[in-house]
Amino acid sequence: MSAPGRALQAAWYRGAPWLWLLRPLELLFRGVATLRRWLYRRGVLSSYRAAVPVVVVGNVSVGGTGKTPVVIALVEALQALGLRPGVVSRGYGARPGEFPRRVRADADADEAGDEPLLIARRTGVPLVIDPDRARAVRELLRGDDVDLVIADDGLQHYALARDFEIAVVDAGRGLGNGWCLPSGPLREPPSRLHSVDRVLYRGGEGVRDTVRYQPREWVNLHSGESRPAAAFGDAGPVSAVAGIGQPAQFFHTLGQLGIDFEPRIFADHHRYREQDFAGLGGRPILMTEKDAVKCKGLAGHDMWYLRIDASLPQDLAPAVADLVARSQSDAGRGNQHD
Repeated sequence: MSAPGRALQAAWYRGAPWLWLLRPLELLFRGVATLRRWLYRRGVLSSYRAAVPVVVVGNVSVGGTGKTPVVIALVEALQALGLRPGVVSRGYGARPGEFPRRVRADADADEAGDEPLLIARRTGVPLVIDPDRARAVRELLRGDDVDLVIADDGLQHYALARDFEIAVVDAGRGLGNGWCLPSGPLREPPSRLHSVDRVLYRGGEGVRDTVRYQPREWVNLHSGESRPAAAFGDAGPVSAVAGIGQPAQFFHTLGQLGIDFEPRIFADHHRYREQDFAGLGGRPILMTEKDAVKCKGLAGHDMWYLRIDASLPQDLAPAVADLVARSQSDAGRGNQHD
């Protein structure tokens, strides 16, 4: 995000009075968003319905809320239940070209986008990127035998029909001033959260609706060596690099781990180059796993990323798995009638 973009985002969350000047545009945006959803729900605009259940993990606000770790954790939980999920994503940051595009674990970030590549490497699931999510699902189902599809983001992509919606909200930041773009951070009115199946709050207090992110280990980009999460607590000053939606969250985690660091912030989805690390030699360089997938060719011997795990409510994966069971049961009954 550019410097003006960061300034606008800060204004949203502190409730700057001058945002009232943008309110006429906000009302227009809010009205268009509401009308668009109504047209899809009424069937005036058509949606593609897949042959398997579709679960969307998204949010109503601009900026990172931690959706990708939730997708990874949900995929892993469903795999543990014996299911075969597939994933579709917009592929933000992937180079332009032909879509849909399949993403494998050995792809590079320019081809795949950082978040899809991270999901592919962590889970090994079939994954397709395409700004047109419906087209991505068609491609996924054409080439892979999956029980369900998880859409990473796309809560507002109504051209893809869905069976279950999960909205992720940062409990600390909430919904900012509660206004839609450009007066606030919301893509849809706050009331949209009342219509989703589950709202998960990053760092919330409730048992049923909280998702927590636990640091697991540091992994060396060059050698693959792993160290405990607290390994750099007594290492002296290190360099901390973050090109994510909310870099403050990464830096907060480092502080909780007792790490003395100097931050270097880049835009979300930043494409790293060697010059980005100029002057950082001689001490460890720490980064997020999302950043690390874009630094493979730049990996020095003392560059490390933090692997984290999202802890989901215990009933979430079984609720999603029940969708699959019902879908397969309905399909079986349909075959009996044929």
